[in-house]
Amino acid sequence: MDTTAAPPSTRRHRLALFATSTMTGFGIASWVTRTPAVREDLGASIEAMGFVLFGLSIGSMLGILSAGALIRRLGTRPLVLVGAALPVVGILLVGLSAPAQVTVGVWAGLFLVGFGAGVAEIGLNVEAAAVERLTDRPVVPVLHACFSLGTVAGGIVGIAMTAAHVPVIVHLPIAALVMAGLAAFAATNLRPLPRAEPAVDVDAPRSTTTIRRSVVTMQLVFIAVITLAMAFAEGAASDWLPLLMTSDHDAPEVLGSLVFTGFALAMLIGRSAGTPLVTRFGRGAVVRACAVVGVVGVLVVVVSPSPFVTAGAAVVWGLGIALGFPLAVSAAGDHPTDGDRRVSVVATAGYIAFLVGPPALGFLGEHLGLRVAMLVPAALLAITIVIASAAGRQRADAQ
Repeated sequence: MDTTAAPPSTRRHRLALFATSTMTGFGIASWVTRTPAVREDLGASIEAMGFVLFGLSIGSMLGILSAGALIRRLGTRPLVLVGAALPVVGILLVGLSAPAQVTVGVWAGLFLVGFGAGVAEIGLNVEAAAVERLTDRPVVPVLHACFSLGTVAGGIVGIAMTAAHVPVIVHLPIAALVMAGLAAFAATNLRPLPRAEPAVDVDAPRSTTTIRRSVVTMQLVFIAVITLAMAFAEGAASDWLPLLMTSDHDAPEVLGSLVFTGFALAMLIGRSAGTPLVTRFGRGAVVRACAVVGVVGVLVVVVSPSPFVTAGAAVVWGLGIALGFPLAVSAAGDHPTDGDRRVSVVATAGYIAFLVGPPALGFLGEHLGLRVAMLVPAALLAITIVIASAAGRQRADAQ
């Protein structure tokens, strides 16, 4: 079915999902670009700033871990609405608390941002996969491209605000207003989607049912591994590429920031321009190609003799992994009656890897060096090459 043939309500619902994802990326980037200014406003030490940042981490982890249970109890639509509203309140609270030197207020604001983004990300992926089942077209990759778009836009605005010496108490409330507009658009356009009820064949032989369930479970495990590997590789680049540039190549700090920006732009381009490849070649083939390109990018970063080669390799790294996570989520949602639960499980595994994996690399990098630590995401991507067929289908073999 072509997306143009989808009912207007489904098209509006899809746009609402895209708006929410864009809003989340914009809000997080707005905060990240003003972290030094917030620290200055608070007069916080490194230790105190670590406490403040912990609010975002705790909120994100609690949001992600509780999303599955909340979806089963409330459904995905209320989760997306709540997940859209909380970051707006959180960013506003940070913007007002930092100049007033209320450290607990900044912590609470970041907690709301993290919790809202956590529950929203799981709910958004579940809903996007449901739209894919209705339209038979890639939607999850576009959803993730919107997050990248929001991140790039928020980063550009934040850099401009910083360069113009606009205070946090002005910048972040403006950012919250933009986010509120996107959240309001989402709230007025989210629609309930039809979902098939699980069918239980009580007359089916026990052995057949058991075999079918075990096959599905193994496929889901492989899809979860793909998601974990891609998310781990993305988080490793986001957290460590700038530091790797400055520590291993003695590059200026601005070059490290530019390399990260190049990586983020490569992710945006890969998710936006690469989606038609899924329709033409199928999900499994694209996931395998993504993993191959990602491995090449990471390995060149590891052996690179110069910061400029590393910068180019970072772009290859970003292009390679751009579609991996969203395509794995799409694969999990392919099941006609149990797609929501499968997407929730797979997306949770991916986001936990994104949050927990990169800090773990720090311990390895402390003893062996950051470049050697980057071999871990390379190894996970290599595993993905072998099991990519688990992501199967979507259009290439259906035509």
